[in-house]
Amino acid sequence: MSDGLPAVDRASASAFVAATGFDVTEASGTRVAGTVDLGPDHHTPWGVVHGGVHCAVVESAASIGASLAVADRGQFAVGVNNSTDFLRPVTAGRVDVVAEPVQQGRTLQLWQVLITRAEDGKLVARGQVRLQNVPLPGA
Repeated sequence: MSDGLPAVDRASASAFVAATGFDVTEASGTRVAGTVDLGPDHHTPWGVVHGGVHCAVVESAASIGASLAVADRGQFAVGVNNSTDFLRPVTAGRVDVVAEPVQQGRTLQLWQVLITRAEDGKLVARGQVRLQNVPLPGA
């Protein structure tokens, strides 16, 4: 990313974000897409993917897009609310992630994120993130 924002890849992410396995394949201020290869490292003690993984991916995708949308104003976006619904349990496999804005205002944005199974397109989780646009540090 430019304008003082960090790169959008797992190699430059924090250990927490990298652990989700979210690989961004497309990123703009109006759409973020990517994939996650899920497996045992993402499991609860009962052998299914932890809902926190889905929440973190939802937050990451929305934050990337919302931040890109305001980067030219010397801002980035921080999540102020994340509501993620878990619709179908997953144990392993690739999921596709697509985030798009519902509303983009001067101070707040609302993004929707869909996580679907790559194999059949069935919805696994759906999230909505409200974000606040704030100045970049040092801007």
